[in-house]
Amino acid sequence: MSIALHTLAQSPDHNDKCAEGSCYPATGDLLIGRAHRLTASSTCGLDRPERFCIVSHLQEGADCFQCNSRRMYNELSNPNSHTIENVVTTFAPNRLKTWWQSENGVENVTIQLDLEAEFHFTHLIMTFKTFRPAAMLIERSADYGRSWQVYRYYAFHCAESYPHVPQGPIRKVDDVICDSRYSGIEPSTEGEVIFRALDPVFKIPDPYSPRIQNLLKITNLRIRMEKLHTLGDDLFDDREGVKEKYYYALYDMVVRGNCFCYGHASKCAPVGNEAGVEGMVHGHCMCNHHTTGLNCEECEDFYQDLPWRPAVGRETNACKRCECNHHSNSCHFDMAVFLSSGNRSGGVCDDCQHNTEGQWCENCKPFHYRHPGRSIRDPRICERKSCDCDPLGSLNGGLCDSATDVLRDMIAGQCRCKANVEGQRCDHCKKGHYGLSDDPLGCLSCSCNPLGTLPAGRPCDIQTGSCYCKRLVTGRNCDQCLPQHWGLSNDMDGCRPCDCDVGGALNNNCSRETGQCACKEHMFGRRCDQVHSGYYFAALDHYIYEAEDASFGPVIKVLQRPSPLDRKPTWTGKGFANVPEGETLRFNIYSLPRSMEYNLMIRYEPLVINTHTIFNLKLICYTGSMHEETHVFVFGDASGGVLLNNCPLSLNYLSLAECKCDPQGSLSTVCDNNGGQCQCRPNILGRNCDTCAPATYLFGPSGCRPCDCNPLGSQNSFCHPTTGQCLCVPGAYGRQCDNCKPNHWGFPQCQPCFCNGNSEQCHPVTGGCLNCRGHTTGNNCERCESGYHRNTLLGSSEPCRPCMCPNGPGSGMQFAENCYQIPNSFQMVCVCSSGYKGPKCEECASGYYGNPQVPGGRCHPCQCNRNINMQDPESCDARTGACLKCLFHTDGNACQYCSRGYYGDAHTQNCRRCMCHLVGSSRQGCVDGLCECDRASGQCPCLPGVVGQHCDRCAPNTWNINSGKGCQPCQCHPEHSYTSTCDLVTGQCSCKPGFGGRTCEECRDLFWGNPEVQCHACDCDPRGIATQQCNKMTGECVCVEGVSGRRCDSCGHGYVGIFPDCEACHLCFREWDVNVGELTNHTQRLVDTVEEIKETGVATPYKDIISSLDDETRQLRQILEDDKVQQTLTHMQRMLQQAKCNIKSLTEEAQNLQEISSDKQQHVLNIKHSDPRGAADSIREYYKESGEAEFRVNKAVSGPESTVKESAQIRKAAEAKLDSTEKEFNLKHQLHLQRLDKIGSELDSTDLSRLSHQVCGGASGLGCGTCGGLGCVSEDGTSQCGGEGCETIVTRSQNALNEVKNSDQEVLHALREVDKLNKMVRRADEAKLNAQDVLLRANQSKARVEQTNEELRDLIQQIRDFLTNETDLKRIEEVADEVMKLSLPVSRGALKNVTTEIHQHLARLTQVDDILIQTAESAHTAERLLQQAQAEIDSLVQPKYELASGLIDQKAAGVVDARQKAEKLRQEAKDLLIDATSKLQRLRELERSFVENQHILVEKAQELDGLESEVRDVLQELSQKITIYSTCA
Repeated sequence: MSIALHTLAQSPDHNDKCAEGSCYPATGDLLIGRAHRLTASSTCGLDRPERFCIVSHLQEGADCFQCNSRRMYNELSNPNSHTIENVVTTFAPNRLKTWWQSENGVENVTIQLDLEAEFHFTHLIMTFKTFRPAAMLIERSADYGRSWQVYRYYAFHCAESYPHVPQGPIRKVDDVICDSRYSGIEPSTEGEVIFRALDPVFKIPDPYSPRIQNLLKITNLRIRMEKLHTLGDDLFDDREGVKEKYYYALYDMVVRGNCFCYGHASKCAPVGNEAGVEGMVHGHCMCNHHTTGLNCEECEDFYQDLPWRPAVGRETNACKRCECNHHSNSCHFDMAVFLSSGNRSGGVCDDCQHNTEGQWCENCKPFHYRHPGRSIRDPRICERKSCDCDPLGSLNGGLCDSATDVLRDMIAGQCRCKANVEGQRCDHCKKGHYGLSDDPLGCLSCSCNPLGTLPAGRPCDIQTGSCYCKRLVTGRNCDQCLPQHWGLSNDMDGCRPCDCDVGGALNNNCSRETGQCACKEHMFGRRCDQVHSGYYFAALDHYIYEAEDASFGPVIKVLQRPSPLDRKPTWTGKGFANVPEGETLRFNIYSLPRSMEYNLMIRYEPLVINTHTIFNLKLICYTGSMHEETHVFVFGDASGGVLLNNCPLSLNYLSLAECKCDPQGSLSTVCDNNGGQCQCRPNILGRNCDTCAPATYLFGPSGCRPCDCNPLGSQNSFCHPTTGQCLCVPGAYGRQCDNCKPNHWGFPQCQPCFCNGNSEQCHPVTGGCLNCRGHTTGNNCERCESGYHRNTLLGSSEPCRPCMCPNGPGSGMQFAENCYQIPNSFQMVCVCSSGYKGPKCEECASGYYGNPQVPGGRCHPCQCNRNINMQDPESCDARTGACLKCLFHTDGNACQYCSRGYYGDAHTQNCRRCMCHLVGSSRQGCVDGLCECDRASGQCPCLPGVVGQHCDRCAPNTWNINSGKGCQPCQCHPEHSYTSTCDLVTGQCSCKPGFGGRTCEECRDLFWGNPEVQCHACDCDPRGIATQQCNKMTGECVCVEGVSGRRCDSCGHGYVGIFPDCEACHLCFREWDVNVGELTNHTQRLVDTVEEIKETGVATPYKDIISSLDDETRQLRQILEDDKVQQTLTHMQRMLQQAKCNIKSLTEEAQNLQEISSDKQQHVLNIKHSDPRGAADSIREYYKESGEAEFRVNKAVSGPESTVKESAQIRKAAEAKLDSTEKEFNLKHQLHLQRLDKIGSELDSTDLSRLSHQVCGGASGLGCGTCGGLGCVSEDGTSQCGGEGCETIVTRSQNALNEVKNSDQEVLHALREVDKLNKMVRRADEAKLNAQDVLLRANQSKARVEQTNEELRDLIQQIRDFLTNETDLKRIEEVADEVMKLSLPVSRGALKNVTTEIHQHLARLTQVDDILIQTAESAHTAERLLQQAQAEIDSLVQPKYELASGLIDQKAAGVVDARQKAEKLRQEAKDLLIDATSKLQRLRELERSFVENQHILVEKAQELDGLESEVRDVLQELSQKITIYSTCA
């Protein structure tokens, strides 16, 4: 029978779900079928019948019973047996008739379940007949009782019973805590204790983790009850009947679990010989996935290739069969092998057969090797054969490879050869070796040089070891080159020929290592084909003699030709010699190195194409001095001659010559090694770079400069070689012949400047006059400059007068850009600057503020951030600039922020209305439905819990914005709800299953109880309830009237009948019920009083009454003693104060109601708008308002005083102003351009050679030279100025510095002079005040003169009118006599008085003359001008009225000029003082700089010496390496 059961357990059902992944047996009660494995440490009546009593039993005479457990329970024969087997669930109808009961008064009782195998434990349910234990714990064991671990503690007082155990709540799934929920005295019977091994609150990611398996896997379960509920009795009391009431009694116990199979079985069978019963959970797994064992805890035999693992989810993790190639029937798992294979295979075969070995029996044993033609599963795969290995060349005594394995470099039957031996039998040497012997390596290595040995085949003879050499290699080891060859290498022939240069080498022999040939003098390189630096190979036409340098007659002309820019010239030298037919040139040939044969040639260009020219050459030789002369005679047809370029002499041998590069004209002293051409600087020609190119000049270190002769103003493109002066045509001027003469313009058709006598200079291109005098301007100095005017009727002869707007230019109070005079009225009109108005521009315009009528006063724009109407005179304060009429909803002194109820950026005219939600905003900032928000961000003041810029939504986790008090917190239970958010309207949280209520703190609907413990369904009779939901705390149903009971299933008090037909009792019942109730209450009070008297005495119940009587007596006594009127008054005051408080609260409530009413009104309006009819009414109202607004807009636009028309007029005036301003701006701009052109022309025409000589030194007028100059550039491209031996400003400053160092007295003297200058400055300040007084008096004198001039002009005009009218001569003569008798408005004496007054004020400025001698000369000049002006006035006063007017005008101008000259003198004196101080400071700085630079120069000189030595070493090293590397080419 046992064998059959075991076979059944090991035969899994392959049709179940285990084939798809993990599978598990069904869960059941582990106690079913295991009553014999359940034990209790104490059971009543085991030895003898035992009496016990029930505390809660109310039946008289039947509250004690007998327990007799000597035999098992039988309903008929032994109903009083209460053994532990009774707790096993039998599903019998007499469930409450059987139970287990412990002995009376025994507190430490243990119930233990011992299982026969490992099981998964899920939960435990125990139902007690008596009180549940006051202290209890549940334990488990997974090793058959050897060790125990606690699941949970239970106690009525955890801190008292288990002080060392935490009381929760549970935070981790395996926390051990003490729970007090299942230890109370209620209920007294049928109380349950429920324990779950895994709390469903926790999510289990890995059910097979050791932590979880420690909770689930059990072999034993133990319940230890340690304390009874005794209801105050003492168990140590010896009185009869005390212990009989207290014991443990258990109706039933359920231990839920299943067979523990690690996911490899879905069914279980009985263990061993045990017979199962119906509903029993067996303990022997019926394993799948090739697992075995009581709990499928290991792999089957021969399924050991992978480690055993439990099945998880869709992964079966089945055991894998070992692969032994049919050579073994057993294997074992090796973890080291498994890890080394990369977790792919860990099975190792045991006892390999058929001469095999290895992990999978895949190899043959030693001295056996695999048959190549048979399968690895063939029993005859490994055979013993003779390896037949050569003893001289093999190892290991002739052992060969047992199998072929490419990865292990094995071939079946291959012998193990020595290091230098190869072959299957190890019978011949490897390539590169020779002489097979008993040497440990087998063969000797060939000593051939690989560079000289033939690459194909064996390098040497396998017998003798002689090497096979390449074609140009010799020696036994092929390590030497043949004679006249070098460089043993990988080349095909092995070595290379020496190939020494025939002209540069002594012979063809070279070094075998480097290939270096033996070179001649000044030659180097491996082949001796290169010359040393500073030498070159002379070309065949090395000796060239230019035709333009030859001797010839006057008929022959030199024709210079500029070098082309885009190609190399086809001629040499400066050009050609134009030789007519029949003429002779004489070339002086010199500098020939030796006497020998030379080839004489002629280079020329014919003047006419396709003509025939014959040259007759005559050679004269002077042998003594090696001087030769060559005569060239030209004759031929009538072609007009030829252009002869040069006469070269051709060499017949290779010649070396030394480079002779000009140090100034060449970039380097090294020339081209072929021909000797040096690297010339720009515009320099010649082999030695010693000649300027044609059309250039000024040979120097920076090259030659282009002539750049103007083709219109010069005769040709060539210039003087030193000065660069071009040959100009008549009328042209300048070095390049590109300008007109001074005071002329219009190159090349030059003409004199015309400036109306106000200037002598003009622009050389446009002819515009420059530096106009008399405050004139214009192309011909024909009009007054800005700020001056004159009478247009008098023409250009009229002098320009200043515009007095109000005080004229230069006064500091001139606020007009220009002015003009009305021809008819001679009235001057000022053209005011922006921001000014008035006849003299003495007032601020609209939109500006300030006081221009005081000295230094100005009009400034009102700083209102463009938020006012600049045309409105009342928009800002004209004195302070404060903004008065802010626009665009702005406010503030500068209209710098938005108005109340608006927000945004006032600086950009972007103020918007606050859009605050009335319900969510604080009402303190709202008036008439308009709320005030933050003026910058627009944030409204929100109520608590309200967020958003407009306060229009609740913050996260809040709700009920319509409350008017802010949003309330959701208060969702953190564990019973999915999220902390709730419904924004109802506040309902999103509850998890099993929980309900608004905050998920209660049981779900139609349930009651504590959701933390257990929720029960509402058990209400639907016929008697008012609502389906019962009381969520007590579970009592809500009954309709006349119904009562916990379930609402019986008639209530005062009603009769059979439920649900309940009728009210007679009316008299109510009266009797009231009376009976009062009597009952009174009786109960009497009973309580009696009980209290028993404990405290007789007087105690009346203590309160006596105390109250004493209080009342004391109050009566106080009332009798006090004044009733005073008490009444006090009482009235208290009432009045209370009334005030009530009125205040009523007022606040009324305000709240008013706000709520406004909100509701707005809400009703929104509802109205949502309805079509209501919206139509609103549209009609809005249409009426829009019509009224349209009427107001039309009135504002088209009315007689409308703003739009006023704006249009202002715009037209502004456009006219812009047009006039634009014309004036264009004139000024043109004048400025003319002045710039004039300055540019002056700079071009100015000779700077003298300045260049003063700054840089050197000879004047000789070009750049060694000292450079203005425009000179050095070799490295930088400016060149000064140098050693150059007399420059810098050197002179240095000399001056040395003199300052050597003369302390001069420094002290200079300091004293500075002190004097400081005193002079103070006196100059005093003189400045005197000058200002003079200026004031001069202005007054000027005003008197101008008034006199005005009167004189009127008189002149009257005289002109008189003369032009038809008047007889007699009348004219009479008038003339009268006029002659009159004195001028400003007589000579008056003018002298004015002059004397000016002299007196100038005398006060003598302190200014003491500052510097130059100021005295200016003062004398001013006096001389005054004397000249007085003399001119005396000589020009004639009887003619026209001349008198001009004389007076000139005198007025002289007064103004005198005042300006005095001011100028004062300024010059101040400037000279500042200049002297700055120059002294500069001298001190130069002294410090000189000392510092001297130290720096010494350091730099030392560094240069070091660098020079390093450069020499580097050049020497480079020269050696170049010589070596060049031989490898």
